[in-house]
Amino acid sequence: MREYAPSKINLFLDVIRKREDGYHDLGTVFQTVDAGDTVSAELRNDGEIVLTYNNPQEYPVQSDLVYKSAVALKAYAVEQGVAGAENLGADIYLEKVMPLGAGLGGGSADAAATLRLLNKLWNLNFAAEVLEGIGAKLGADVPFLVRGGSAFAEGIGEKLTFMKPLQLAEGEYLLICTPLDAVPTKDAYAGVPKSGPDRWEGYKSEWASAQSAGSSAVNEFWQKNLFNSFEISVYPKHPLVEQMKGEFLRLGAKCALMSGSGASVFGIFASKELAESAADSMKSISRYQKVTRFWVPTL
Repeated sequence: MREYAPSKINLFLDVIRKREDGYHDLGTVFQTVDAGDTVSAELRNDGEIVLTYNNPQEYPVQSDLVYKSAVALKAYAVEQGVAGAENLGADIYLEKVMPLGAGLGGGSADAAATLRLLNKLWNLNFAAEVLEGIGAKLGADVPFLVRGGSAFAEGIGEKLTFMKPLQLAEGEYLLICTPLDAVPTKDAYAGVPKSGPDRWEGYKSEWASAQSAGSSAVNEFWQKNLFNSFEISVYPKHPLVEQMKGEFLRLGAKCALMSGSGASVFGIFASKELAESAADSMKSISRYQKVTRFWVPTL
C-alpha cells in the first residue's frame, strides 16, 4: 500500500507574538503543492515498526517523523481499546525526494501520509480530525497536511480553517527551488519581528472581500499580497535565499516568496515554458527544483 505525501508552501506568513510557552502564534495560509515523497507499508503482525529509506538519512530512525507518527498512531489505537492493537506493526518504506531544511514541510508531509496510510492498512478507520489531533503532537504543519488543500492556520499552525481549494489560473505554473543553503529554524526566529494581530486580521478581511467576487479575484488577491515575515530575519544570514527570489522576478515570475522559514523560494509563472526556462537558469544555485501546480485533495 502506498501514500503520496504532498508538501506545502505558505502564501502568507506573519509572526504575531511570542507566547509564554516559548512558541510563537502565527497567521498563515497553507497550500499543498504537487511535489512530495511517497510512503509505502506492508502489514506486520508481530507489533514491530520497521522504517527503511531509498537513501540513508543522516539521523536515527527513531527520530524520524514517519517512525514517530506510526508509533503515535499505534499508541492511540491501544489507548482506545482497539482489539489487537498491541500486535499492529508495519514495514514502512520512505521514498525521500524532498530536500531537508527547505521550508516545504517535507518531513511533516511524510508524517501525515504515514498516519493516513496506516489508518487504512491497520483498518482503524479513524476520522481525519483524530489523525490531525495525533499529528498536532508531532509538528505544527502535520495537522494541515493530513488533509491538504488550502487553509488559514493560526496558533502554532494547528488551528485550521479549510477553504475551497485554490487552483492556479489556466496556463499558470508554479516553480519551487531550494538554494544551496539550509535555514535552521532558530535562525529564522532569531530577530523576526512580532507584528501583532492587525496585519493578519486585515489580510483575512480583505481575502473575504475578494472571495465574494469569485475565484479569479481571490487568485489576484493572494498573488499581489504574498508576504513572509521570516524573510526579514533570514535574508541577512542567508543571502542566497534573497538572491534566488530576485532571480525569480528577473526571470519573469508574476510573484515570488520564500516559503515557511526557508530556504525554498516559489514563484508563479504565466506558462509552463517560462517556469521551465527559469528553472534551467537557476540550476547552478539550487539543490532542488520542481515545476508543478497546486495539489488539490480528491475528497
